[in-house]
Amino acid sequence: MENWSLISLCVLLGLTSRWTVSFHSYSGAGKPPMFGDYEAQRHWQEVTYNLPVHEWYFNTTNNDLNYWGLDYPPLTAYHSLVCAYVAKLLNPEWVELHASRGYESHSHKLFMRATVLFTDILIYIPAVLLYCFYFCDGSSKQKVAAAFCILLYPGLILIDYGHFQYNSVSLGLALWGTLGLGLGWDLFGCLAFTLALNYKQMELYHSLPFFCYLLGKCIKQGLTGRGFFHLVKISMTVLVTFALCWMPFLSDPKQPLQVLHRLFPVGRGLFEVIHIMYMQHHKALMFWFSLVAMAALSFTSMWLKPPAKLPDLFPVLVSVLSFLHFLGFIIYFNQVQLMEPQRKKSLKKTN
Repeated sequence: MENWSLISLCVLLGLTSRWTVSFHSYSGAGKPPMFGDYEAQRHWQEVTYNLPVHEWYFNTTNNDLNYWGLDYPPLTAYHSLVCAYVAKLLNPEWVELHASRGYESHSHKLFMRATVLFTDILIYIPAVLLYCFYFCDGSSKQKVAAAFCILLYPGLILIDYGHFQYNSVSLGLALWGTLGLGLGWDLFGCLAFTLALNYKQMELYHSLPFFCYLLGKCIKQGLTGRGFFHLVKISMTVLVTFALCWMPFLSDPKQPLQVLHRLFPVGRGLFEVIHIMYMQHHKALMFWFSLVAMAALSFTSMWLKPPAKLPDLFPVLVSVLSFLHFLGFIIYFNQVQLMEPQRKKSLKKTN
């Protein structure tokens, strides 16, 4: 009974902190012509509700891609469509085509904040609680403390409820995927993580650990027998999930290509970023070294068993490498912050 009280208190404080932050303004409020990510999410509801599916990712007279065009995978678009149906019932002006651009009101802000809170309650918070109670070591109070720390993580709360995003959906689905793998439900884990990928392409950052773990499990079971059939089942789960998510866009070959173009915007600045990284050799070298090191560690942990005296060798090495990434970023960031003003002053003096 005491544990349930602690869990209830933990969830209540997490929800209270979220709703308290949501009372504040959001990024881009009252700042035309773009109005920030809040307007982007509202605009996607407007587009998905009023336009046919084949126009969602294309530049048309009714869908100006330069004004917050859809650039997330189909599951985000479907989520926007569901929210749009609810918005239409509450107030049609919120999703009226063209006329609702830049719409701002207290009631609409309340609705948008509520949609984020609802997804947290439905997807993210249950995943956090189950993860902490199934996979965190220690007493019940320590598990509640772990859940409390995760639910009160300020970065996610400020981004989703201050700036305005739905990151908890993709993170929650990825966490459900982790739960599935941890409990031995590999197909459920694949389904959940594939849904996360189809909600936000940034989940590709988490795809390598999933891939290495599942491939390693299949190899250990034997690729000429049981492991092969398990690999086939995993592959079919991923392919069928992708096919269902992308089904409305598969009737015309131009549709999936345009969606991919929007998801990975090579023509909208990605090439310039890569070019700058290439030109700045020392930064490019650090980038490729960290990428190769992380990939090498991941594949090594998949193929080799750690020494008996050091069973946690590979997780520790991954943690050390991640810490070095973070430390390098902090040092570089502070160097830029300290040196850039001095460089500008010296340029002014020479001029």
